[in-house]
Amino acid sequence: MKTDLVIASNNVFTGLSNEALPLAVGIKGDKICWVRPLSEVPADENVLHLGDAFLMPGFHDAHLHFFHSALYASPLACRIVGRSEEDCVRQLAPLAARRPEGTWLLAQGWREALWDIRKLPSKRSLDEAYPNRPIAMYSGDAHTLWLNSRALAELGITPSTPAPAGGEYAKDADGNLTGIVREAAAMELMPKIVASFDEEELLDAYRSFIRHLNASGVTSVCDMALAATPGLDFVRDDLFSSLFERGELTVRTHLFPTLLSNGGRLGSLKDKLHHPLLQACGHKQFFDGVSSQHTAWLHDPYSNANAPDDRGRPTVAPEVMEEMVAQAVRAGEAVRIHVIGDEAIHQALNIYERAKGSGSMPFFALEHLENFQPDDIERLAKAGVIASVQPRHITLDPGGPERDLGDERVPFMWPFRSLIDAGATLAFGTDSPVTGVAPLDGVYTAVTRKDAATRQPEGGWLPEERISVAEALKAYTAGSAAAAGRQHELGTLEPGKFADMVVLDRSPLEVDAEDIPGIQMLKTFVGGREAYSATAER
Repeated sequence: MKTDLVIASNNVFTGLSNEALPLAVGIKGDKICWVRPLSEVPADENVLHLGDAFLMPGFHDAHLHFFHSALYASPLACRIVGRSEEDCVRQLAPLAARRPEGTWLLAQGWREALWDIRKLPSKRSLDEAYPNRPIAMYSGDAHTLWLNSRALAELGITPSTPAPAGGEYAKDADGNLTGIVREAAAMELMPKIVASFDEEELLDAYRSFIRHLNASGVTSVCDMALAATPGLDFVRDDLFSSLFERGELTVRTHLFPTLLSNGGRLGSLKDKLHHPLLQACGHKQFFDGVSSQHTAWLHDPYSNANAPDDRGRPTVAPEVMEEMVAQAVRAGEAVRIHVIGDEAIHQALNIYERAKGSGSMPFFALEHLENFQPDDIERLAKAGVIASVQPRHITLDPGGPERDLGDERVPFMWPFRSLIDAGATLAFGTDSPVTGVAPLDGVYTAVTRKDAATRQPEGGWLPEERISVAEALKAYTAGSAAAAGRQHELGTLEPGKFADMVVLDRSPLEVDAEDIPGIQMLKTFVGGREAYSATAER
């Protein structure tokens, strides 16, 4: 078969083995038609020879939140981590200067665990600096909002306002609102806050984020529902559809809206979105929160418990979750569940094991999986449940696992090596905007158990759970394709699959592990078409 293009390199990682070989990849239309040794490439083919540059399948981010990732990377909002509450308030100044007077100031990224003084902020500091502008500061873990008084007033929240199930409007000892809003209550407020942005502003934010993804070597993403509440998942099929219709969608997009008791909107999305570039692939639901806020659901109380029996709780009653999953199984629809605490993982596995016997299921996945009960590692693998994990979460809160869970439970946190050895499939992602989308930063952390920015802790955190570079690359490609239910179309370089590929300037299989984050992306191809070129950017 005469190809449209042949891409050849001395270092081709197909994902079918653990090594890179001198190969050529033939492309016809948007798919790979053959993969051959360099010596077998016909003389009349149009060949792009990359020399020693590293060719591999495109990276697939198995878990991100597209709307918020695009928004916080755009001029409409900003990312602020800060060293303290006061520092975060100071860093709002550039955003306040560029946004029209009276409009919302929206930022994301703060983590009180990383501040000089580890305590939750309050509305008071925001009120002093911006008494007349509504402000919403979204936490780095995407589970908490920090609001000022003007924002609370515009949102209609008073001390007597009842919080939605699974959420909280925090109050001080005198019953006054502190400005901290947690979990479901925070999710419920976000649509009202972002309503001030018009569609074209949001489309521009999406375009910019797509360019950033392609420049990072990302060819596919799973856009995961951000809230358990109906209508608040921020899976914006309207924005994706608009970009697709204009020919501006250059990242394969897989939508996972919220799983609800009535099935949710997956069925209608599947009916209208079934192009290889844009599909609705399954449901997503939350079973618990996060450990840092003591909302992850544990079997035993937190080591630094705030109250007796402080062990979190399910965000959805187990019997309700089980019925929703069973309903999805009857419809042949995939389910992915957010589980961070060990009891959430355990109960979700119970539900999946029972569901597997009741119908035909494309796939199950569990998201985040931070803290296991020891026997559940093998249970997950045996059940064929995909472990959708985010390597950079490991180092987000240094000392946090020991503080929250204690030394006895820490060895069973993010156990990547143990999961692979048990036979589980890992799917890597970033949970963006919680962490950045650079895939090689995640590969570095999985391989070294260290943070890609700080290169800490020395020797790696739980180094016995390190995995190899090849295993990490496979988790970020074939594993993530499985988490989207598209392993037969994506994730490896072989005939019949889509020609989604990325070119790196060096081989991550050969460089020192410390050099992995510094490897540069040279080109990104989606369906055989160049979506990014480093030379074009210069």
